[in-house]
Amino acid sequence: MDKRTFIKSIFLSAAGVFALGSSSAVKAARKKRKWNGEFVLPELPYAYNALEPFIDAKTMELHHGKHHAAYTKNFNTAVKEAGLTGKTALEILSEVSKYPPAIRNNGGGFLNHKLFWKMMAPATGQQPSKELMGAINRDFGSFDTFKEKFSTSAKSVFGSGWTWLVEDGGKLKITSTSNQDSPVMDIATEKGVPLLCIDVWEHAYYLKYQNRRAEFIDAFWNVVNWDFVSQRYIKSITPKTT
Repeated sequence: MDKRTFIKSIFLSAAGVFALGSSSAVKAARKKRKWNGEFVLPELPYAYNALEPFIDAKTMELHHGKHHAAYTKNFNTAVKEAGLTGKTALEILSEVSKYPPAIRNNGGGFLNHKLFWKMMAPATGQQPSKELMGAINRDFGSFDTFKEKFSTSAKSVFGSGWTWLVEDGGKLKITSTSNQDSPVMDIATEKGVPLLCIDVWEHAYYLKYQNRRAEFIDAFWNVVNWDFVSQRYIKSITPKTT
């Protein structure tokens, strides 16, 4: 990605495409009070058991209430120690190479999970919007080919990490990151605006699927929130007016 395109993607993200790192600030503004700079564990947009039988309630409870909560707490601590209080998570992670590993690891864990919860919804047979489906067919040949490539990428992640569908300069790409890295970080090999992601850390699936990551990935397609993903795609390709 060239510098101009990268700056564009960061601008779009800050304007609401990623719409995660600044959510605490947005909520504070709505209540007409100053944001204190502390990141807050978000509530899930559904009950812990809402994704069953594909993702079980106990996994969701531990994943959200323990793992994500720990990333949130540790990120706040790291931000204070680094003197970054007041910056949004996206602002921090977009230049994460400047900061200690605790910022990268915990900030990524905080922001990635905040997006991941919204990427899922109770199974309703959703499909991508006409606009997103057209882009998928254009860049991958077909929806089935896209799913196969995305699943293969997720199954191939060595150890812990994530697989992403991103928009970059009008084109859709699939990329994977290790640990809690993401395509919004300046250290990412493939940068772009995240549209869809899947967490393939063992804590995301081990209680139900044990070591059968492939089964978890196959089940994931039943709970993808295509309405949310499609909205993000439209926002990512819509020119911003000044």
